[in-house]
Amino acid sequence: MKRVLIGALVALAMVFVFRSCVDSNKEKAILEENSMLIQEQIKNISKLVVTEGHFAEVYNYKDSQELFGPLITADKKALVVVNAEVTVGYDLSKLTFKVDEKAKVLYIKEIPEPEIKINPDFEYYDVTADYLNPFKAEDYNTIKKNIRASLLKKVEASSLKSNAKNRLLSELSKFYVLTNSMGWTLEYNEHTIQENSLEQFIKD
Repeated sequence: MKRVLIGALVALAMVFVFRSCVDSNKEKAILEENSMLIQEQIKNISKLVVTEGHFAEVYNYKDSQELFGPLITADKKALVVVNAEVTVGYDLSKLTFKVDEKAKVLYIKEIPEPEIKINPDFEYYDVTADYLNPFKAEDYNTIKKNIRASLLKKVEASSLKSNAKNRLLSELSKFYVLTNSMGWTLEYNEHTIQENSLEQFIKD
């Protein structure tokens, strides 16, 4: 009778150990599967989120050089019309993150800065120059530099950057939906992200 009891206890212990191993392996497989799913989702949305706008600029360029004092000058001038396509976006392929399978946490480490790209089309009108003060390459470079600076100011004053942020927020909210649906936690800047705090993703 004693041997039968000991045998039964040993058998129960073996069943318990076997089930524990099976459950542990199953849980580990699920964690690895979830981790791969999260990383694949991040990879899928690692695209450039872009807001596009069009700007026009009319720029008057003038340069004068004194020849023999202020009474005699050599002038040159140009009227430049610029039509520019401007895009503002975030390259999410540069986003850095860490997946902690054990703690079930997705850590967003860094979000890239917005990228502003300006593609201007220059048309020159009324280009006149004195023989002693001709147009040179540096004049055209100065014109392009000044126009680019002016366009950047217009972009900053427009709604392009805020629209790009909204597009970014829409993409990043997918991280929260995905992690929350699997019982994971999403963290950014050492803060746990909740549904009502998704805007913490975006830098000012």
